[in-house]
Amino acid sequence: MIATDLPPDLVHHREEIKGYCADAGLDFFNTIFEMVDYKKMNELASLGGFPTRYPHWHFGMEYDRLEKSYSYGLHKIYEMVINNDPCYAYLLNCNKLVDQKLVIAHVYAHCDFFKNNLYFAHTNRKMVDETANHSAKVWKHVRKYGFEEVEQFLDRCLSIDNLIDLHSVFFERSAKQIAPDFESEEIESQPSKRFSTEKSYLDKFINPPEVIAEQKRKDEEAAKAEGMKYPPSPVQDVLLFLIEHAPLSSWQSEILSMIREEAYYFAPQGQTKIMNEGWATYWHSKIMTGKALTDAEVIDFADHHSGTVHATPNQMNPYKIGVELFRDIEERWNTGRFGKEYEECEDLQRKRNWNEDLGQGREKIFEIRRVYNDVGFLDTFLTPEFCREQKLFVYGYNDKRNAYEIQDREFNVIKKQILMQLTNMGSPFIFVEDANHKNRGELFLRHRHDGIDLRKDYASDVLKNIHAMWTRPVHIGTEIEQKAKTISFDGSDYHVKDN
Repeated sequence: MIATDLPPDLVHHREEIKGYCADAGLDFFNTIFEMVDYKKMNELASLGGFPTRYPHWHFGMEYDRLEKSYSYGLHKIYEMVINNDPCYAYLLNCNKLVDQKLVIAHVYAHCDFFKNNLYFAHTNRKMVDETANHSAKVWKHVRKYGFEEVEQFLDRCLSIDNLIDLHSVFFERSAKQIAPDFESEEIESQPSKRFSTEKSYLDKFINPPEVIAEQKRKDEEAAKAEGMKYPPSPVQDVLLFLIEHAPLSSWQSEILSMIREEAYYFAPQGQTKIMNEGWATYWHSKIMTGKALTDAEVIDFADHHSGTVHATPNQMNPYKIGVELFRDIEERWNTGRFGKEYEECEDLQRKRNWNEDLGQGREKIFEIRRVYNDVGFLDTFLTPEFCREQKLFVYGYNDKRNAYEIQDREFNVIKKQILMQLTNMGSPFIFVEDANHKNRGELFLRHRHDGIDLRKDYASDVLKNIHAMWTRPVHIGTEIEQKAKTISFDGSDYHVKDN
């Protein structure tokens, strides 16, 4: 039973559009629609789409920004949908009927993407409940330790919430992997610390957790005393490393774990922004133009849809690029314009008229929706022809002309820049390299330069906040074109050293 306050006519259209989407092959969670006014919509948007979040000033700041932007006519949020089971979607009550129908189709496509895309497979499908639990935990700590102290610690956590390993959800990540490998050849003489058993339920009896934890502590102290590098290999999930090894109090560890959990929940949305919006736009246009539009609604639909997919010369519109690339792939796999024979064909007239009538386009885009993220999507299916058609070039700002202009039309250069912007969601790669730097228990982080520079102001703030958790000096090293630099914070001042 769906609890909703939708008017009866919109309930009818919702059921109708739901049927069209199911007939087209979309597979989605049960979806609950709620009608809200623009103030409530802005409030929900400021909270990341969730009705209940922990108390923090940045939610209020975001609400104030959205409220002013709406008041000045700079933006209008037509819909919002949450990756949850059931999915929750919010409709703006001042929308025209044609807009509501478009949004409903758009929402069902988003829900299909949430349910079936590989990168969402490990997300918490009960996140609405979980965010409410997080709120209750934070309020509990506020009452015990005071609002200012808890908020200050939340500030530190949120400043580093992107220091996670985006691909760790596909692999086992545990303290055993992060801690030194005491059974490696470096300490070959040490006996094994755990007894193996084929019965998992016996493990806690054969290897009591308190005994293992105490042994782990002693081994870590011994490793530090011997000057062993710790961890033995770089660790990208900095948050997990701090949770397990920084001298945090229990309430601080709980809050940092909460922030990390939410960071991993939101990460797939950043990894699939172009695909997700392109998929939803593809299906709302397909459903509306093929099934759900009346003659009187055509102009209003065209106006709204064109506003969604408009192109801006120096910016990449995810709706526009996503939907056009899905359409391009569908056309190519329907006509057979892929593969070795097509790619090596040098007859331009033949390539222009190429059509093997394979009819595999729809199947192909469903496959892509299931297994790719944005980086793989564009790396695999972006073509020189698509870049020319969509006017995807490398733009730069000309100070003399006071305007953006095309700087490069070369496909490989364009593709490299796009992929660089999307890799790791545009954030630099940061790893824990040594937690016993100089054998003094200092934390050394390494910036792996993959085209994304390290901003000194950001790095300085991050070092200061990590230092507050680690309590010993923290360093971050970066190397660009064989020039190495290290920024350090010792608790009172910053130091920059060229290596």
